[in-house]
Amino acid sequence: MTILEAAAQMAAGKLSSAELTRAALASAAALQGKLNSFITVMEDAARDRARRMDEERAAGRNRGPLHGIPVAVKDVFCTNGVRTTCGSKILAHHVPEYDAAVVERLDAAGAVLIGKTSMHEFAYGITSNNVHYGAVRNPWNTDCVPGGSSGGSGTSVSAEIVFMAMGSDTGGSIRIPAAFCGTVGIKPTTGRVSRYGVLPLDFTLDHMGPLTRSVRDAALCLQAIAGHDARDDSSSRQPVSDYLPGAEVSIKDLRIGIPANFFYERLDAGVERGVRSMAALAEKLGARLVSVRVPDMASINAVGRVILLSEASAAMANFMDRRAEIGDAVITLLDQGRLIPAVDYVNAQRLRRLYQREFAAVWNHADCLLVPATPNTAPRIDQNEVELGGVREDVRLASTRLVRGINVLGLPALSMPCGLADNGLPVSTQIIGKPFDEATLFRVGAALEDASGHKNLRPPVL
Repeated sequence: MTILEAAAQMAAGKLSSAELTRAALASAAALQGKLNSFITVMEDAARDRARRMDEERAAGRNRGPLHGIPVAVKDVFCTNGVRTTCGSKILAHHVPEYDAAVVERLDAAGAVLIGKTSMHEFAYGITSNNVHYGAVRNPWNTDCVPGGSSGGSGTSVSAEIVFMAMGSDTGGSIRIPAAFCGTVGIKPTTGRVSRYGVLPLDFTLDHMGPLTRSVRDAALCLQAIAGHDARDDSSSRQPVSDYLPGAEVSIKDLRIGIPANFFYERLDAGVERGVRSMAALAEKLGARLVSVRVPDMASINAVGRVILLSEASAAMANFMDRRAEIGDAVITLLDQGRLIPAVDYVNAQRLRRLYQREFAAVWNHADCLLVPATPNTAPRIDQNEVELGGVREDVRLASTRLVRGINVLGLPALSMPCGLADNGLPVSTQIIGKPFDEATLFRVGAALEDASGHKNLRPPVL
C-alpha cells in the first residue's frame, strides 16, 4: 500500500491511523532482530500521535495526504526529547531540546513518527555496518548490506514497516540504500530542503530527502518538507513547484539524455539490462532519447572526495579527543581529512564551480538524464571489493561512483527500481535533472513506474 492509497482509505473511513501505526510498530518489533532497522522506537509517542490524528480527522480537519501516516527519520535528525545518536557511541545519550526543520514540517503535515532509523556511524559510509549498534541488513538478502549511510531508512521502507523514512545524502546516502533495497529515493537540489537540526557530516554536500514505496509518494513527501527556512543559511528562496504527477502523466517529446561517457561503464550485467530497459520504455512512451556527453565525472568525484574528507574532519573536530570511541573505518577517514592541505580544499571548491558551469551546458540538449544509480547490486556485509567489467574496485568507491558527483554539482536526482539482477537483488535507475526541476524527475519516474510495474517488487518473506 502506498501513502496515497492509505490516505484514500482513511478519508473513506475504511482505515485509521491507529490501525496503521499499530501495524508499523508490530512490524518494527518483529523484524528488528532480522534487519536492525531502528536505533530508537517511539512506541508510546506514536500511539498517542495516531490517536490524535484520528480525532482530528473525525472533527473534520485533514492536514493532507500524510495525515496519520506512519513514518520514520534517520537518526541524524534532531527530535525534541528523543535521543539523536547519529549512529555514534559519543552521542548515544544526546537528547535535543528542539526538532529539526524536516521533523517540524512532517509534524505539521500530520505524519506519525514511529522511530529513528539505524545508520552508518556519523553518516560516514555506504554499508551501514555500524560497530556500535550492529549491522543493518537488507530485506532482499539479510547477508547483504542495505547501503548507507541511510541503511535503516532503506530497510524500513523496503520491508514495509513504514510508508516513508527520511534520509540524508552527502555522496549518495539516499540513492544507494534506495537502489540496494528496491525503494524510491530523492536527493533534492542543494538548498531545496532545510538542513536545520540535522547533525552535519559535510557543510556543503549534505542534502535531505525521503525514501518511499513509490515515485508519487516521494513527490508528496518532498512537497511537505521543501521550502525556505531562514535558520539554514544555505536554504533557497526558489518557489516550490507542484511535484505530484497526475494519474495520466505523459513524457511525450521530453528529451531524455543517455550519456555516451562515464555512466554506462563497468556495470553489473543486471544493472545495465534494467536501466537500458527503462530507457527503451521511456522511448516507447514518447520520450526522445538523445546521446549526450557529460563533463569529466571522474574528476568531479575526486573533487567531491577532497571536499568531503576536509569538511567532515572539520565537522567532527570536537570529537577527535574521543577517538577511541569512534569506529576504525570512520576514524581513518577523519584522519585522512586532516592531512589535506588547505590549498587543495580551496582548489577543489574552485573546480566545483567550474564543473557546475560546464554541466549546465548539458541541459541545452536534454531535459534530464537517465543513468544507473549504482553500478553494482548490494554487496555482502563482509565484502570489501566488487568486480565490474573485469576491474576489481573498493565497495565504497564503486557504490558511490555514479552518485557522488551529483552532490558536488548540487543537482536533483531520483533513484527508483528498474528490476532484479540475476542474483535476485534490486537494480535501480537514477534520473538526474536541472536545479530545482524535481517536478520533471517525478514526472518521468511516475510514467516509468506506471508502465513498468516495478512498484510491485517486494522482498522475500522475512
